[in-house]
Amino acid sequence: MLRRRDVMTVAATLAVGTPVRAFAQAGRAAAAGPILVTVFLRGGMDGLSMVAPVDDADYIAFRSPELRLLADGDKAALRLEGGPKTGDFRLHPEMAPLKALYESGRVALVHAAGISNGTRSHFAAQELTERGIGEPQDGARIKGGWVARWLESVGAARSPAFATSRGTPDSLALHPDTIAVADIRGGMNVPGGRSAARVLERLYGGDATGPIAAAGRRTLAGIRLIDSRLRAPDGKVAPYQPANGAAYDDTEIGRGLQAVARVIKMDLPIRAFCVDMDGWDTHENQPPRFAALAGQLARALGAFHDDLRERAAGVVLVAMSEFGRRLRSNRSNGTDHGHGGVMIVSAPGIRGGRIHGTWPGLASEMLDKGVDLAMTSDVRSVLAEVMAGPLRTPQAPAVVFPGFKPTRVGLA
Repeated sequence: MLRRRDVMTVAATLAVGTPVRAFAQAGRAAAAGPILVTVFLRGGMDGLSMVAPVDDADYIAFRSPELRLLADGDKAALRLEGGPKTGDFRLHPEMAPLKALYESGRVALVHAAGISNGTRSHFAAQELTERGIGEPQDGARIKGGWVARWLESVGAARSPAFATSRGTPDSLALHPDTIAVADIRGGMNVPGGRSAARVLERLYGGDATGPIAAAGRRTLAGIRLIDSRLRAPDGKVAPYQPANGAAYDDTEIGRGLQAVARVIKMDLPIRAFCVDMDGWDTHENQPPRFAALAGQLARALGAFHDDLRERAAGVVLVAMSEFGRRLRSNRSNGTDHGHGGVMIVSAPGIRGGRIHGTWPGLASEMLDKGVDLAMTSDVRSVLAEVMAGPLRTPQAPAVVFPGFKPTRVGLA
């Protein structure tokens, strides 16, 4: 039986859906311009466990061997060329696929990146990052999420967006045409399946008027179109066959990036994709947990790039977290909420194979509040360079981040 809660679930997670007019363009060329894929590493990813100067005296002093990257031994971290000249910067040993992308020039890293506000609250920091604002009070004058504003700035305000999450992420807040679905391997439908969809079609069809009916029709049109592309002639969802030997793990990030690649290949007019990867809040027992997450992320990124190799010139990916973690480890063999962290940028034409941003160092007097890696590159500055460079939307930063003056990061 279709319950009112099911109808509201559709409205909350897919209502978001995509206009019939836009979906009618399916089969034609996709919307003009590069595609933006954002990956949010939720929980506060420890940038100093992903990329760090292994020979830094303060890094060695304040973290046990288990909690830092090592220069030698059977778990030696992966050396990165193109880093700051002040140290021997290395990548977590589980991230070999990311190192390969870095060495190919496709990927660049930005260290000591973050938000200007020093909050250590997950909720507050995620909201500021995804809204693309510096302080909570800015939300009164700057509406919606930064990805939604980017779409509006490039004339794609009514272009569909796709999120691999159970609800619309804050970065797409106020974008009216977002489809949010955690997993498409079983096809796309509303809660309650096809029988529920038929009820909703009758409810929203015919002479039904008003914004809810319009949203319902757009949602159902979007579901039908994408679902039809997922199914074989016998009506079953066809197993996805990645290109170029790519292999995705059955993990949150693996499923998310596989779904994005699959939808990109449908050549729908979708310019923006958002992917979540949770689990980075490593207050205790960090070493094995971080190693597992780092490996999952790197393998998923490697598979995604292999899968879309022939489309690489039109895909831009940015991965970020709400903040980094403290230099000093805690008593639970973990780390607590910090400030500066690491961003991953994959795009054509960037100065890849380098660690960008200003490295502040780990000496006590250089740390934020004496405990955290300082933030020297605002996330918005990084995104502004991505917009002006590989996304080919130089007009966008002033609209997306009104009143903010980006500083040079050096990606382009």
